[in-house]
Amino acid sequence: MTQNKSVFPVDYPERVYAGWLGKVIGVRHGANIENWTYEQIARTFGEITGYPHTFKNFAADDDTNGPMFFLRALEDYTYTSDITPEQMGLTWLNYAADGHGFYWWGGYGKSTEHTAYQNLKNGMKAPRSGSIEQNGLTVAEQIGGQIFIDVWGLVAPGNPKLAAEYAEKAASVSHDGNGKYGGMFIAACIAAAFDRQDILEIIHAGLSVIPNDCEYARMTHEVIQYHADHPDDWRKAFLFVKETFGYHLYPGVCHIIPNSAVIILSLLYGQGDFSRAINICNMCGWDTDCNVANVGTIMGVRNGLDGIDDSWRKPINDFLCCSSVIGTLNILDIPWCASYIASLGYTIANVEIPERWRPILECRERHFHFEYPGSTHAFRTDTDTLESHVTCVLSNTTEASASGERSLKVLFDRAKGGDGYRVYHQTYYRPGDFNDSRYDPSFSPLLYPGNMIESKVMVPDFNVSGLKVRMYVKDINSDTRHYGDDVDAQIGEWVTLSYKLPFMNNVCIGEAGIEFVPYNGFLNAHQNFVAYIDDFKFSGTPQYEIDFRNERIESWTKLHKEISQFTYLRGLWTLEDGELSGSYSGESAECYTGDLNWGDYIFEADVRPIAGDHHRIMLRVQGGIRAYAVGLAPDNKVSFYKNENGYKELAASELKWEHDRNYRISVEAVGNRFTVSVDGQRVLQVEDNDNPYISGQVGLSNYGGSHTHYQRYRVTSL
Repeated sequence: MTQNKSVFPVDYPERVYAGWLGKVIGVRHGANIENWTYEQIARTFGEITGYPHTFKNFAADDDTNGPMFFLRALEDYTYTSDITPEQMGLTWLNYAADGHGFYWWGGYGKSTEHTAYQNLKNGMKAPRSGSIEQNGLTVAEQIGGQIFIDVWGLVAPGNPKLAAEYAEKAASVSHDGNGKYGGMFIAACIAAAFDRQDILEIIHAGLSVIPNDCEYARMTHEVIQYHADHPDDWRKAFLFVKETFGYHLYPGVCHIIPNSAVIILSLLYGQGDFSRAINICNMCGWDTDCNVANVGTIMGVRNGLDGIDDSWRKPINDFLCCSSVIGTLNILDIPWCASYIASLGYTIANVEIPERWRPILECRERHFHFEYPGSTHAFRTDTDTLESHVTCVLSNTTEASASGERSLKVLFDRAKGGDGYRVYHQTYYRPGDFNDSRYDPSFSPLLYPGNMIESKVMVPDFNVSGLKVRMYVKDINSDTRHYGDDVDAQIGEWVTLSYKLPFMNNVCIGEAGIEFVPYNGFLNAHQNFVAYIDDFKFSGTPQYEIDFRNERIESWTKLHKEISQFTYLRGLWTLEDGELSGSYSGESAECYTGDLNWGDYIFEADVRPIAGDHHRIMLRVQGGIRAYAVGLAPDNKVSFYKNENGYKELAASELKWEHDRNYRISVEAVGNRFTVSVDGQRVLQVEDNDNPYISGQVGLSNYGGSHTHYQRYRVTSL
């Protein structure tokens, strides 16, 4: 499973970035006209040349959820060819919430993903979970087999066979037959696009990994032949596709064959141009976001960053919203995604990461480095001034850098003394930041009290004396900024800024950034100034406490409501009389907050059992099937559990407890050792020597039809 080092792309990380940008662009491009017909689109928009719709921020989408989270199977299990469909299926259970977000939950036997998830949840292993034998031909051959698949081509540059091997295993969790072949085809095309420019060669690379006699191959050959005979009019080609491979010929709500025909058509008639290819694909209609996204990935890899016009990139601003059960992984920037994907690609190929990229690709903390051309890492600007003519412009540049070759350049136009001018990364999102509730996202903050933020800043010139620089975070619960130390900017010199957040109560950190405050000569005049920002990082450990009286129900729609700072796996979670309330029937109700990288800490919470026999807190949470839990249990016990795709009790001790009384449950987690206390009295000591979880989030849960209230919780790192 090795890659020929001599042909591994020199510009591999940038090409991955271009491919993933193409994917995200395609999803956004087609999202709001998904399932429209060609006729509806033509009637409404005529010729599409750019995004049909604008968004404050684009919310989550299954087309990007699936690739980014299913790829984590390579980290959680193995990156080699030993990875199995069963392990891919367990990855579904770990990162997708149960019945909300992530997928289209259209019903068992209607939504292929819903069907596969339910099969997996009930103990069926992949690939049977997605097989024709189990689910029938109609369900197995819907489009999902290829819409989640792009990353398998991105991690196998120039190696279509390897890309298809991964893709077959991943797609088989939920699909079979042509549904599976489509995933193999698209992954192989993406892999081929790293070292081939000819579109026909790329398509034939896709054909080389699927059976010659399958319907997917027949369709592809016929569209290729039609293009060869009629190379000039894509609209006539679409009429051919509609008549020969249209929806009316295939069962189900979104069959793969009609949509794949549109992908082939768009690649061929796109004439090698990124914009033309994705616009044609969008104008054809049907499952627009899925089709345009696959085309966008192939063309992004093939053409590179220079082939993607800035008009596609600027509205996205490198931001990607997801809707997994891991709240901090639902706030992503596209360079982070590219680095994560590329690091796996190098590992799989057994190719040494180039020195330039090593510090970036090997870093697992949030590091905003700006090394990808044009990247902004979703940074934003803000000012105190109320004057409408003041402008703030962000751009990626090679004019200066503290490390590497690039930095983020910010221009503040007509700055005034005494006002604050800010550049920041948004570390938490609320419903008002979006136009809709697409795929029901929820979030945990990227940053917590106790963490450290740092950056490097350089101001090349500011004409008059006096420019103060300082780091800050914003608590959006109280709408208050907290500042680090002031530093006077020195012209032409890089300054290192840092701010270690102190212990705080009842905060939600929504911004982290740098504030510039002009003074002296700026007081009576407006001036422009430029600053360069590089190596902006988050690090450190949490030290904070939350009382649920200070949290809120975040209402997206009548049916989509979240508890601020928490995601949930399943259950009814709400706020009642200033306390968090959780309940469910049968299975465990679980909600989470915090970061996957949290290691040794003390987690304590005030727990009040309302009904039922199981009332728990959680620690080292790594997803829906990997965590520890401890709490009040039947027969007057305190029990400690481990979740390995099912809970098992590791230890228990006697404790007489009663309903409607508050208990302070605390767990000290150090390595693989855990000390449990209730109301300050040590009741359990547990050591897990069987593949222990050494890092993860915190959470709250109950089981077996119980109902529990939680008043407060506290996290203290060790």
